[in-house]
Amino acid sequence: MEWQPDEQGLQQVLQLLKDSQSPNTATQRAVQQKLEQLNQFPDFNNYLIFVLTRLKSEDEPTRSLSGLILKNNVKAHYQNFPPAVADFIKQECLSSIGDPSPLIRATIGILITTIASKGELQTWPELLPQLCNLLNSEDYNTCEGSFGALQKICEDSSELLDSDALNRPLNIMIPKFLQFFKHCSPKIRSHAIACVNQFIIGRAQALMDNIDTFIESLFALAADEDSEVRKNVCRALVMLLEVRVDRLIPHMHSIVQYMLQRTQDPDENVALEACEFWLTLAEQPICKDVLSGHLVQLIPILVNGMKYSEIDIILLKGDVEEDEAIPDSEQDIKPRFHKSRTVTLQHEGGEGEEGEDIDEDDDDDDDTLSDWNLRKCSAAALDVLANVFRDELLPHLLPLLKDLLFHPDWVIKESGILVLGAIAEGCVQGMVPYLPELIPHLIQCLCDKKALVRSIACWTLSRYAHWVVSQPPDAYLKPLMTELLKRILDGNKRVQEAACSAFATLEEEACTELVPYLGFILDTLVFAFGKYQHKNLLILYDAIGTLADSVGHHLNQPEYIQKLMPPLIQKWNELKDEDKDLFPLLECLSSVATALQNGFLPYCEPVYQRCVTLVQKTLAQAMVSMHLVQKTLNQVMSDMYNQHPEQYEAPDKDFMIVALDLLSGLAEGLGGHVEQLVAHSNIMTLLFQCMQDTMPEVRQSSFALLGDLTKACFLHVKPCIAEFMPILGLNLNPEFISVCNNATWAIGEISIQMGAEMEPYVGLVLNNLVEIINRPNTPKTLLENTAITIGRLGYVCPQEVAPMLPQFIRPWCQSLRNIRDNEEKDSAFRGICLMIGVNPGGVVQDFIFFCDAVASWVNPKEDLRDMFYKILHGFKAQVGEENWQQFCEQFPLQLKERLSACYGV
Repeated sequence: MEWQPDEQGLQQVLQLLKDSQSPNTATQRAVQQKLEQLNQFPDFNNYLIFVLTRLKSEDEPTRSLSGLILKNNVKAHYQNFPPAVADFIKQECLSSIGDPSPLIRATIGILITTIASKGELQTWPELLPQLCNLLNSEDYNTCEGSFGALQKICEDSSELLDSDALNRPLNIMIPKFLQFFKHCSPKIRSHAIACVNQFIIGRAQALMDNIDTFIESLFALAADEDSEVRKNVCRALVMLLEVRVDRLIPHMHSIVQYMLQRTQDPDENVALEACEFWLTLAEQPICKDVLSGHLVQLIPILVNGMKYSEIDIILLKGDVEEDEAIPDSEQDIKPRFHKSRTVTLQHEGGEGEEGEDIDEDDDDDDDTLSDWNLRKCSAAALDVLANVFRDELLPHLLPLLKDLLFHPDWVIKESGILVLGAIAEGCVQGMVPYLPELIPHLIQCLCDKKALVRSIACWTLSRYAHWVVSQPPDAYLKPLMTELLKRILDGNKRVQEAACSAFATLEEEACTELVPYLGFILDTLVFAFGKYQHKNLLILYDAIGTLADSVGHHLNQPEYIQKLMPPLIQKWNELKDEDKDLFPLLECLSSVATALQNGFLPYCEPVYQRCVTLVQKTLAQAMVSMHLVQKTLNQVMSDMYNQHPEQYEAPDKDFMIVALDLLSGLAEGLGGHVEQLVAHSNIMTLLFQCMQDTMPEVRQSSFALLGDLTKACFLHVKPCIAEFMPILGLNLNPEFISVCNNATWAIGEISIQMGAEMEPYVGLVLNNLVEIINRPNTPKTLLENTAITIGRLGYVCPQEVAPMLPQFIRPWCQSLRNIRDNEEKDSAFRGICLMIGVNPGGVVQDFIFFCDAVASWVNPKEDLRDMFYKILHGFKAQVGEENWQQFCEQFPLQLKERLSACYGV
């Protein structure tokens, strides 16, 4: 007997579906409770599928809603459905996939793929064959419904379809889909391409076997009149460029011509997919050869795509000039992520380390419209192509730029300024001759009457900050700074944001060049505190923190401290411990504390105490949630959990990480003055727990703080060394680069303080350090820190470390020859000299590298210079004059001259 609904039950379900469409929250809550009750009855799901597939008298939205509630039940409870219910649902889905209503077909498709993703592809063997069979139906609705379901399955389960677990159904499906590329209905053609597209990136074997047919079929659809089909064709070609460029090369000329057309497609979605092609092509080695002849067509198309569309301008409220008094809506504020502290050596002029902590947030301007659109894609494509072609791009661009930048229509002028910013990195050399004229023009655009012009001018000027700072300050830096500071106080929030970000970039480039203007800068930033709404306040903290990083101790003047600290401390007192706005404020204070040094003393106690409290709270919550997880398993706490679930969620460890980093800033800035604060708190106990946290970022910040406390007040660290050292040894794991880096640095700082008492711990760390320094592809920062720490261990315990010399001396010398003279380098080289004294044979094979490293010193201290002198002359005496001469023959000329001049060898 087939299942039939009970009339009263059916009316109850329909009433529930009607109520759930009510806007009233009380009604909504009642619906939720009712749903939970009904889920206790297995055949409730039969009612839901019955309404979706059979109850044609009901309106479509109600039927569709019934299907969506069923989908949620499948997601949550499918494993508890009785077999009869599951079978009834599957059978109804397949028999109604051709419903005349597109909405109902789509809902059934979603339901089918949800069941399939519950591991049911294996236990529903007839699903794929039946759907593929239904594609042949004469009835359009059945064919379209089946294709819709297949497309969703291909999206959700692409890997499984290409696996042995299902006997590789793709071998049948791909050739089948390819046949439908020629179907008379555009919707079906579009489904067919979308299905195949799911398998390009994963290089599914069945697709690779049919790749030429696929490409030919795509070419046949190139001029399709349906925009959805064209969009899918473009998407396919972009992905093929990534995975099977070999197959496209023979047709490249015509593909490029096609994409040039499509990038100007009247349908913006098609144009956007096509524009991705240039971005992807720029990453391919063939880019230059392929595109050289087409730049003359491509550049104007990309530039044209960089204009705001009318929709953009409406969405961005491009006509609203003054909006600073309108509070921000909370969903506009993107979550901020704290970048944990990584200890780097102070040399290299402080550029970002390669591949480790490079900021990713500088790629484009209007990220509040964070939807990827044609304007952003065109700008990104121009940016990457400028990096490929460099100045060869300019002959195609400069004639266009002239017209754009001085155009009376603000939308066109604005796009010209964006173009100028997009090429700033790639074409920097070729642009230099034009900058003396362009920069003043851009500074003038900062006063434009249109807010969107003012904000893009901020961004573009920040992209040329490096050049501005390299010129005499009165020429460009001073006028730029004056105007940017006015824009920080603009009446338009978007301009405030762009100006604040641009100013932060300028600060990083200008560093101490800003010192003469500090009073003026601080007046502006502090005034902005009273003016800014929530979102821009967070960016303002960043600008203040960057200023402190850039000018350092120059900020430590009573008049500056009096301007800056009161508003910061006021915010600090207003914010609650659980407010996420503490993150950017803590980061900002951390930079300020490091810069102000003893100038921060009057403010340090409450700040220090609160950081310790934040760490303690987070650790306590972590303990509670750990216990809770264990107890919930026993259901002991379930009632308590259900009454107050909000109190027991997993703690947000970011609070702890940011607090640890601010404590590091305090220790670094205040030095010995932090000792009293540490003495009266339980920070060492907390630190011991944080160093063992499961989250790498927590450990990373803990080790940075440990190193800073070691430098500032070792007497409180020393009693804990026996417990701390084994943990440090365990974290010398280059899988977590930044954790490993900070642990390595902390070990080096501890060695210097411990002296000979370090001896029992050398064995815990030395082998790992030697292994790291010999690893290929280790980032530069980690190599340098590892070399310094090995040198420092050798300085305090030469007898223990010297036997390993032959295993690390070469990479050690290579890592440290490039760093500037400083204290860390000094202690490390003393260590090497002492170890060579203990084990001179250990350096013989690689002595040339040692000579090279010694020559890298510009100005060693007198006693260190003596140590070098003795080693070089001792080696020379040992091998004899003749051998020494032969040995010196291998030296590059510069090295020979340097050693002779400095050490007389």
